Amino acid sequence: MDAGKKDWMSLSDRYIMHTYGRSPVTLVEGKGCRVFDSDGKMYLDFVAGIAVCNLGHTHPEVAEAVCRQAQKLVHVSNLYYTVPQIELAELLIEHSFADRVFFCNSGAEANEAAIKLARKYSRDRFGEGRHEIICLKDSFHGRTLATLSATGQEKFHKGFEPLVDGFRHVPAGDLEAMKQAITEKTCAILMEPIQGEGGVVLFSPDYLPAVRKLCDEHRLLLILDEVQVGMGRTGTLFAHEHYGIKPDMMTLAKALANGLPLGALLAREEVAISFTPGTHASTFGGNPVACAAATVVLKTLLEGDFLSNCQGTGRYFKQGLEDLAARYPSLIKEVRGLGLILGLELKVEGADFVTNLLHKGFLINCTQGNILRFTPPLIVTKAEIDLLLGALDEECRKRL
Repeated sequence: MDAGKKDWMSLSDRYIMHTYGRSPVTLVEGKGCRVFDSDGKMYLDFVAGIAVCNLGHTHPEVAEAVCRQAQKLVHVSNLYYTVPQIELAELLIEHSFADRVFFCNSGAEANEAAIKLARKYSRDRFGEGRHEIICLKDSFHGRTLATLSATGQEKFHKGFEPLVDGFRHVPAGDLEAMKQAITEKTCAILMEPIQGEGGVVLFSPDYLPAVRKLCDEHRLLLILDEVQVGMGRTGTLFAHEHYGIKPDMMTLAKALANGLPLGALLAREEVAISFTPGTHASTFGGNPVACAAATVVLKTLLEGDFLSNCQGTGRYFKQGLEDLAARYPSLIKEVRGLGLILGLELKVEGADFVTNLLHKGFLINCTQGNILRFTPPLIVTKAEIDLLLGALDEECRKRL
């Protein structure tokens, strides 16, 4: 490939800020669950841009929609109506709890919008004084200063103090601690249905319904951050559907446009009306090209047996990981996850697993130091999963 003629990694190190610990590979092409580097080597991708490319790389219908829209209209500002944005909004509202949607560019922006709307709604409805939001420890909500403050992991806070006031953190899964944290200043609870960056942490089946009930009792807003686990990742369109509840607000991004920058805040009408012209905005939010791609993504996820197939593939993958855990109890502590967001908690550091699997042609991710996180495209096959499981088995076996 022509891209291999330059030392791209050295150029990156010279010109780009060092905010990422990158793997030593320059990726130039992708198709389905496979990506190729500048030397032509193929990798099976079990990261998918961290739960972004849910339909795989260069999905033909998404690519066609992008090209077609780019030849017609790329950007005109949200001072005007555009058809792709309206079509996508209609689809999202028709297949969710919500009545209104606000479009932005990322998950952090969507969560930032949710924080602002929660405060504005509470002020409009109850007057001054209610502005605090309860969040969970080990959560992750973004890198802006407000979403960083909402994030319940101190390692992300260091160096950026003082943080934004108005956030209280309680242990994840501890309903009693959440009850104790509610005061006359509380306006909302912000949480992920599954903590992705926190290590693929699932809560007990009754936790989210109990949080919903708590919000109803205290007239608080429930905001669900589905940036990583929404858009089919768990085998339902949205993760909260597994728990039989409806939030007041929900944030989406990552997989919404299969790799193009697009975020969304969905809300009930009663809450959404607190955003009026001039209260919030985004220059590029909901641009026609990203919305055209997202419309194809959403329609594809809703077609036929796509989501049920995702559930089946996820069960197959999880069973394979559990078989590994049974064979190597001295190395593997636990398997957890839902659908195709799965975590393998190791009793050792996970960095070497990531590096060695990369050499073998697999892209995987490690979070919290010892948890291998798998978020492949939702189109991943059992045969591709078997290849990864075989490579993981080899890595475990050589450590005994």
